[in-house]
Amino acid sequence: MRDGKDKVKLSLKGLKAQKKKKPPHASDSVEALLLDQVEKLNRQNAELSHGNGVVLDMLRAPVVQPEDLEDLEGEEEKRRTPEREEEQRAREEEEVDIFGESEPEEEEGREEQVGEEEVEKRREGGEEESSLSLEPLESSEELGEVAVSSKNCVTEEDLLKDYLKKSRVEEMKEEDEEGGVPEGVEPQAAQSKAEKMKEEEVVDDGQPEEYIIDFTPPPAAPFDHRIVTPKPHQIATFYAINRDEVLGGGRFGQVHKCVENSSGLTLAAKMVKARSQKEKDVVKNEIQVMNQLNHANLIQLYAAFESRHDIILVMEYVDGGELFDRIIDENYKLTELDTVLFIRQICEGLQYMHRMYILHLDLKPENILCVSRATNKIKIIDFGLARRYKPREKLRVNFGTPEFLAPEVINYEFVSFHTDMWSLGVITYMLLTGLSPFLGDDDNETLNNILACQWNFEEEEFTDISEEAKDFITLLLVKSKSWRMSASQSLKHSWLSDHNLHYRLHQKI
Repeated sequence: MRDGKDKVKLSLKGLKAQKKKKPPHASDSVEALLLDQVEKLNRQNAELSHGNGVVLDMLRAPVVQPEDLEDLEGEEEKRRTPEREEEQRAREEEEVDIFGESEPEEEEGREEQVGEEEVEKRREGGEEESSLSLEPLESSEELGEVAVSSKNCVTEEDLLKDYLKKSRVEEMKEEDEEGGVPEGVEPQAAQSKAEKMKEEEVVDDGQPEEYIIDFTPPPAAPFDHRIVTPKPHQIATFYAINRDEVLGGGRFGQVHKCVENSSGLTLAAKMVKARSQKEKDVVKNEIQVMNQLNHANLIQLYAAFESRHDIILVMEYVDGGELFDRIIDENYKLTELDTVLFIRQICEGLQYMHRMYILHLDLKPENILCVSRATNKIKIIDFGLARRYKPREKLRVNFGTPEFLAPEVINYEFVSFHTDMWSLGVITYMLLTGLSPFLGDDDNETLNNILACQWNFEEEEFTDISEEAKDFITLLLVKSKSWRMSASQSLKHSWLSDHNLHYRLHQKI
């Protein structure tokens, strides 16, 4: 094989060299001879290339037959002159060699030997003459182009591969139409495809392996977000307040249901006692904070009225009651999946507040309202202790509900976003178990328990609680605030985001 290829390369080089050295007065007889040979080769290659069934016979057939060489020899004898015989012979040896032929002036024995050698070369070297143009060549320059194209030799093995490849593709198309396994295709591949289809059918027919919790936000307020300024008017002029229906209360005063006279819109009126200017400033701070907050999980402010002894905040109304009521209600069974939904919404509200650089600083179940009793949608309320966080101005506070205070508040250290996250950890613990992790017999004991960071999962209420929930609490109830999860990190925690876990929790219900 190697000798045959080397000879073809050498012959091509010889033709290129001959083309450069050939004088303008080259023999017309030699050129005519080559043109005749090329025309015959073109015709034979064209005939052979149209045969599809006999690939091997086509490859083994000699390109030039001995009888063709006899005709060529006779024509050459007529044109030959004694003076130029030697010169023509030397040139013809190189030119004719590119087609794998011997000198045309040799006798019949030499002609037969040429045909046999040609067949033997193709059998041993696995080479075939490259396809030539079907149009006749008319100059020696075109012969040079043929010589260059002949470098791209096609072997018998390549043709066989192409033939088998085409037949395999056709068989695969036919089998795909019939739904069978094509010949020549790995049975394992076909089997994996069938198994995949079978698995998809099982998934479609069976129950899903994940449970998608309804994480859609609660209904927005029935009015657009407003920038509110306290009005020095009597609220009774614009609103009808139901003094008998109390929605909630605390250190600030009470919340009553009310209706706007002009629109009939049902709202909630938070009546805050504010006799001194300092007390009024506290309430006005709450108004300024609420003016900056526009989120579905945060209660919205509608209007405000200031009188001599109090300030009244008119807000969005929801009638689901406090989340604290669900914790203490013996008839209401709060599942872990319910807690996931509540805590995720609180995290989303906190994430928004913290992005607005606002700290709540009084998160507890009493300050989380349910939108309705039929759903688990919530809204965070009571921004009376909220503060704007300024990184360059270190903020200290000395207020809050003891059970939910972070260690840095008790120590009167700087507070930050992570202070709210500690309170979220306490709320999570309470929702899962109904127990307060740091509650003591009095406030001093409670505060000491917080400073010691003493808590555990040894209560029997944690028997059926998932490990992911315990890990979530562990990453929040950390004494050093810089090591606590942020609101954004909490939302990415597996307990709040893993649908497969939610599916397992749903199965327990």
